Amino acid sequence: MIILGSLLILCVLLLIGVSVPLAFGGVLVFIGVFGGHDVTGFLPTGHWKMNSIVLLAIPLFILAGAIMERGRIAAPLVSVAELLVGRIHGGLSAAAVFASGIFGSISGSAAATLTCIGSIMMPHLKAANYPRGPAAALIVAACPLGLLIPPSSSQILYAWVAQQSVLKCFLSTVVPGLILITLLCMVNYVLMRKADLKLLERPASYPQEFVRRSGRAFPALLMPIIILGGIYGGIMTPTEAAGVAVIYAIPVGLFIYRGLTPQNIWPTLRYAGTTIGVVMLMVFVVVIVSRFLVFEDIPGMAKDLIFSISDNPIVILLMVNLVMILIGMLMDDISGLLLSAPLLLPIVQSVGMDPVHFAAVLGVNLGMANITPPTAPLLYLGAKVTDTPVSEMLKPTFIMIVFAWLPTLLITTFVPEVALWLPNIVFG
Repeated sequence: MIILGSLLILCVLLLIGVSVPLAFGGVLVFIGVFGGHDVTGFLPTGHWKMNSIVLLAIPLFILAGAIMERGRIAAPLVSVAELLVGRIHGGLSAAAVFASGIFGSISGSAAATLTCIGSIMMPHLKAANYPRGPAAALIVAACPLGLLIPPSSSQILYAWVAQQSVLKCFLSTVVPGLILITLLCMVNYVLMRKADLKLLERPASYPQEFVRRSGRAFPALLMPIIILGGIYGGIMTPTEAAGVAVIYAIPVGLFIYRGLTPQNIWPTLRYAGTTIGVVMLMVFVVVIVSRFLVFEDIPGMAKDLIFSISDNPIVILLMVNLVMILIGMLMDDISGLLLSAPLLLPIVQSVGMDPVHFAAVLGVNLGMANITPPTAPLLYLGAKVTDTPVSEMLKPTFIMIVFAWLPTLLITTFVPEVALWLPNIVFG
């Protein structure tokens, strides 16, 4: 009854708009008052878990993403994508998908990807007669690529919780991310096939223009090469790579793209500090709640419940995915991951799923949940960024969920090689 009461309180608090850390704090108060547990006994667990060098990578990547967002690093990436596919019918919106994948690999943040790509691409899409609702919905549907294309803060957290290699978890989401990009572009083509769009004209000197724009975008493209090359080359740990990302982003934003100025450095640091504070507080509180769930053997109870319904691995994996979707629909990706990973990992391991494979499944699930109502934080943020009513975005968003995100999730879940192919090649 305490567990059911805790879940009910958590859902109610989240649905009425209470922030995630305070909602989980309310759960802890309920457990302490009515569950007969001394919550202070779990506090050292939270402190011990937070005292991790791996976890330090998350605030550093958040800071790097904030600097990139203010530094206008996304603009040259969008320019190259427009040149490559802007002359194709529906190509301009597809450029937003490619740009989201590239910028997501730099920032590792879905919100930063949405803010940058959405604010840059939406005026171009409107000028080219793209329908406002489907165009905004596509930008929103593509921004969680920042959670899939490495480096990803979510995968760092999962590796920390599940005691797995961060590098393997990074690689596990690359192929699902590429599959998602392909499906989103296909769905976009179908949605835009009857629209009266203005196509971009081919520049008179296309090769020279391509070289010019690519040269302009090279400093931005060099960043993931430095980060991932340093990590996979054994030169840097993920935490050190996050620090290098911050150091690299500052001069690039200041002197090359000049979006970062002495006047807006302090607001950028303040914004990043606020975000980091919220995220780390959330991690601390959710870790304590997760510890309580493990202490009460809730993962074992959940496993017994699911196996009492069916022992078919396919049915079990479908139920696990459904649980993750429901969790993700109620909370953001970080808190959803911290809650679902210790709860569901023992279940999927019991049917033979590799923990690194589960990292990819979890990443796709949480990315999709971030754009799925009722909470859908990225959907509402996208409405503000693109100046589009949510009502116009709902139908095309559901179409993209059904025909792009769900197929990606099913392929990732039931074809293990999709997630494990790259980790097996790199690590043998």
